[in-house]
Amino acid sequence: MANRVEPILIKPLFDELQKERFVTLATVDFETGGPNVSAISWIYARDERTIIFAVDNRSRIIQNIQENNQVVVNIIANESTYSISGEASLVSEKIEGIPLKLALVSIKVQEVRDVMFYGSKIIVEPKYDKTYDLEAAARLDRQVMEAMKKA
Repeated sequence: MANRVEPILIKPLFDELQKERFVTLATVDFETGGPNVSAISWIYARDERTIIFAVDNRSRIIQNIQENNQVVVNIIANESTYSISGEASLVSEKIEGIPLKLALVSIKVQEVRDVMFYGSKIIVEPKYDKTYDLEAAARLDRQVMEAMKKA
């Protein structure tokens, strides 16, 4: 049985990408040409065709995207695992009003593929805790999410 493929974000994924959450991002490494996978949490779906995310502007992710803009976001949601492929572009090297040096990146969604293996479903989605000052983390998360929503 072939996995389902869509050209845009399906509603359950769009809804899940309205808040901070754990995803992995695959890029093409600018030095080796091989895959590079990173975990990120500041991600937001602007609409069914556009995802934006924020990362440290010194991140290897930025260097990789500048060399090869093909990316894949992997998200575990809706009782499954999805691969969201697209073209990334740097929107801003520094998000104004944020105390960290964060870059803003946009992804033009090209394909959404359900990649869960046959006959199974996810019963527990990944969760994480912030390991630094919780009040500072919550304030920073709010600032970054608001900046992404305005971008």
